[in-house]
Order: sequence, then structure tokens, then C-alpha cells
Amino acid sequence: MSMLERFRAPKNLELRDKDAGATPLRDDKKGKLKNGELKERERALTAELTAEVAKLQEKLYAARDRKLLLILQGMDTSGKDGTVRALFSQINPMGLHATGYVAPTEKEKAHDFLWRVHARVPAKGEIGIFNRSHYEDVLVPRILGTLDGKDLERRYAHIRDFERMLAETGTTVMKVFLHISKDEQRERLQARLDDPEKHWKFDPADLTAREKWDVYQGAYADAINATDCDHAPWYIVPADSKTHRNLIIAHLMLETMQGMKLEWPQPKADMSKVRIDN
Repeated sequence: MSMLERFRAPKNLELRDKDAGATPLRDDKKGKLKNGELKERERALTAELTAEVAKLQEKLYAARDRKLLLILQGMDTSGKDGTVRALFSQINPMGLHATGYVAPTEKEKAHDFLWRVHARVPAKGEIGIFNRSHYEDVLVPRILGTLDGKDLERRYAHIRDFERMLAETGTTVMKVFLHISKDEQRERLQARLDDPEKHWKFDPADLTAREKWDVYQGAYADAINATDCDHAPWYIVPADSKTHRNLIIAHLMLETMQGMKLEWPQPKADMSKVRIDN
């Protein structure tokens, strides 16, 4: 079974806290390695995989005929920023386009909810990263009660159509849900409070969302079930372990890019006859 098959969102997904701590790729069956050694091994493996991703990204950037869009979703502290830092440090920034989504501005709210998103999708030759995405525009309004059932279903349909359009015009779409448990989130939020240098990352609104944990989990599951398609698949990645999370996503990225069958562009002339004399 490929990694893409292994972590593909199952039909009728239910998000359970106990699954967030899974480490299915760890091979220390006899328990001989300490936790720190396991993490170091995972970091090393992730670096090897991302180096291969970087080679494929060169082909993507050189050919300028395909695009890749990685969408990262998850509860606060699930590791969206950490994933970007760990997986894309070796990527040529000229071919990388990252966007972080926050609440829409008044100008953005004056348009359809996908208006601000379409302008940020990757161009030919680029890897685009969405740190949060258009899925916030179905999750948050649902939690706040500002969208009724019909409007919610209509937005799901718009998302499916939008992502199909991207796929049909050369964009490979992969969507990753970083599945963190409530206990692990509590520890990470507390770590932010305990470190003055991380206070800027703490938002009191995170505590409000935490009070509605089960509601958010249900909303995420419904959104994933409604929009998981072969042309825009969802992958569920256990995210309680940061190093294991990064290792899984590195595998998913590499397999996805290998599946794109990327090739170097054909030269504009026969290079075998070109000589540089001076």
C-alpha cells in the first residue's frame, strides 16, 4: 500500500483523539530506541525525503506547465507553520508560493468567498502552500451559526467545483488535515504561555475554539467527507508527534510529485553542437 493510500481520508471519517497520537511509520518494534533517538531518526528521514522533493521541484519549475497546491488545515497548534518550515527549507523559493489565511477583510467579504482564494493559487511551475484555506469559510460560519444547512451544502459544492477546475487546468491538489488531540493542544498552548518569546503566537480566541472542541471536530469531519475527491484528496495525518507528522507529509509530498511524472523541458536547440570557445 502506498503512503497516499495509507493516509487517504476514509469514507465516513470520524475524528477521534486517540488516533492523533499514532506513529504508524516508526519501526522500533522492540523498543530499543529512546524517544529522542526516534525523533532524530525521523528528522533524518524527513530530510532525505525533502531533498528528493526539492529535485522534483526543480523539474516542476523548469517545465512551467504544471502546479502543485498543498492545503494544510487543522486546529490551532496542530503544526501548520512547523510543517512548512520542516518540509520546504530546501525548496528554491523562486518556485514556492505560501499563503496564510486569516479572517476575510471587508473588501473580501464583498465578493464570493472563493474570490480571495483564486488569486493565490499557484502559477505554472510553482508549489503553492495554503496555511488554512477556503475551508475556513465553511468551518467558521458553521460554528458561528451564520450559515444555514442549504448555504453550507452550496459552499461544499462550490469548493468541489473550484478544486475540480484547478485539477482540470494542471494543478495537482493535495489536502492535509493535521490531526491533533485535545490533550496535546493543551500542552502546546501552555508552552506558548510559559515562553515570553512565544506570547505573540497566543490568541485568546484559541481558548474559545477549544471550548467547542467536539463541535470543531465534527465540522472538520463533515467538510472532509463532503469534499474528498480523487482529483482533490484529503489525507489525515496524526500530528501529536511533530517529527512523525513531518515524516508522513514528506512521504505524501514525494509520492504525489512522483505521480505527476515530471520531466525536464526540451532544449530550444541541439546542445551537442554548442561550443563555448572564449
